[in-house]
Amino acid sequence: MKKVAILMDGGYTRVIVRKAGKTYNPDYIERLAQAAVISQEMNAFDAEEVLRVLYYDCPPFNGKVKLPVSGEFKEFKDSGAWLDDLAERNLFAVRRGILKFRGFVPKTVPVAPATLKDADFKPDFEQKGVDMRIGLDIATYGDARTVDRLIVFTADTDCIPAFKRARKCGLQVVLADLPGGSVIGELRQHVDFVRSVTLP
Repeated sequence: MKKVAILMDGGYTRVIVRKAGKTYNPDYIERLAQAAVISQEMNAFDAEEVLRVLYYDCPPFNGKVKLPVSGEFKEFKDSGAWLDDLAERNLFAVRRGILKFRGFVPKTVPVAPATLKDADFKPDFEQKGVDMRIGLDIATYGDARTVDRLIVFTADTDCIPAFKRARKCGLQVVLADLPGGSVIGELRQHVDFVRSVTLP
């Protein structure tokens, strides 16, 4: 029985799941994590036991910003209570980054300046601190050797140095390949397995 930790990049998984037309919430995230694990029934020789599921995401942005055309203020307000719900689930831990507002960008290009309205723009947000937290946790598991294998949901090549570190420490790294996602070749070179995970 292999002991595993699952690390899920919320920004990445959310895009894939919503693109597939599914509802993204704590129940679904929990089922998605379970779908990535090899059960005793599937393969008794290589079965996996989950030590912990680490979920990385940012609470929603809260604040007032000026709209790009009218100059009026728009307020973003969301509690992000779903992250608290997820953190209370068995075996789950939530690592929170920060969501930064970077301004507004056109919904379509090219734009027609004479007819622009506020509705022609969408807010541009950037996650900060998520990649660093993923890397730190991978390094910690590598040093502590509390698991045999890491199952990682990401498409971010910034994780490659952490993957290298984990493998040097003797851990196996599994990259979760979701339908509609794209597993970059460079990532494939620095993991032990690429595992196709069916969306529940």
